[in-house]
Formats: sequence, structure tokens, C-alpha cells
Amino acid sequence: MKITAVIVAGGKGTRMGAEKNKVFIPILGREMLDYTISAFEENKNINEIVIVTANKDIEECRHIADRYSKVSFITEGGATRRISVMAGLKKASGDIVLIHDGARALVTQREIDDVIKDCIKYGAAAVGVPCKDTLKTADKDGFIQGTVDRETTYLIQTPQAFYYNEIMRMHERADGDDFEATDDCMIAERYGKRVKITAGSYDNIKLTTPEDMVIAEQIIIRRKKCE
Repeated sequence: MKITAVIVAGGKGTRMGAEKNKVFIPILGREMLDYTISAFEENKNINEIVIVTANKDIEECRHIADRYSKVSFITEGGATRRISVMAGLKKASGDIVLIHDGARALVTQREIDDVIKDCIKYGAAAVGVPCKDTLKTADKDGFIQGTVDRETTYLIQTPQAFYYNEIMRMHERADGDDFEATDDCMIAERYGKRVKITAGSYDNIKLTTPEDMVIAEQIIIRRKKCE
């Protein structure tokens, strides 16, 4: 069974205060995207990596990707995340695809392995962690309306794993329905596909702000000490 990782690397870096795609920002001397690609390159279950980015960033992505043997395509994304993921899926050749945010540079081998196992067992899976905070719903004026049950609430991360034929069909339906989604689980939900939550880690944060970069550095330093 062939497995493809589709890495969506189209971040603009606005909230990071950067004038370039945030995946090119260095963390302890290595680009964010370099950490992300290397996690999938090193995983024994991953056969192929497809990177999706903006047209203007393709060459810089290629400069990083040339360090790795599993990267088969770097392709141009679109105006939305859904369109970008679909562009990556069109280049994928795996029976299973793992869709991953390029800005989640701290994903571990265990998380990649476990989400693949859960996808094979349950048909689809996504890495996630229980929500630690109390969550509230609010009205349009910002006043609290209610409390969400924390026991059944999760922070969903990536990678998110699907059988290729199923997720491609769902993306084609979403394209026809002009339905936009913030992640691929949302597309699966819309079309009735159950997705198993794979136990993740709170280290697997999406690097979005300068504060996140400080946290990332500390996580990487801690991991190196444990090697």
C-alpha cells in the first residue's frame, strides 16, 4: 500500500509579522518547512511527498525539497485551502493520503504512524487533543450564550488521513457545491464520512505568531536533550 503526504505550505505570514511565506522562517537555523518535510521523509510508512504552495514560492520550496528524496511534486495551490488541497491530491499517487499543514513543523513519528494505523482500521483519521480550556459560545455582540462540553471537545490538528479515492470524491463534490472548509475533516463531515480522532500531542502546534516560534524553539531544544 502506497502512502502520500500532501503538505499544504501556502501561509502568507501576516500574523507572524513576516513579509514572506511563514514556512520559510528559520527555527534554530532551519526553515520551518524543512522540519515539516523531514518528519515525513524520515517516516518508514511514507512513500511520497507532494508540496502545495503559491506560485511565487515554488522555487524557494524546491530549494528546500531538493534535500529530500521522497518529494515527487511541488504544485501551485489556489485561493482557498480546499482548492490547494485538491491541487495536491491531483498529484498524489498513494492509496492513502495524509494531508498536513506546512506550519505544523513539530509533528512526530508516533503521530504519523498512529494516524495511518487508525485510517487503515477506521477508514479515516485525524490527529487531535482534548481541549483543556473552558469553551463558550457567544452572540454577535460578544456576550456569552453557553458552555461547550469540554469532555467531548477536541482541538483537531494535522495530519489528517484518508483513503485517496474517498477524499478525492469528497473534494470533487465540495468543488461542485462551492463548499469551503477550514480542514478536510469538515469536508468529510459534510458528506457523511466518520473520522476517528488519533491521540496527538500538545506540541503539535500550528506556528502562526511570533510567540509560537519561541515555543517551537523550546520544544526542539527539549527534544534534542532527550535524544
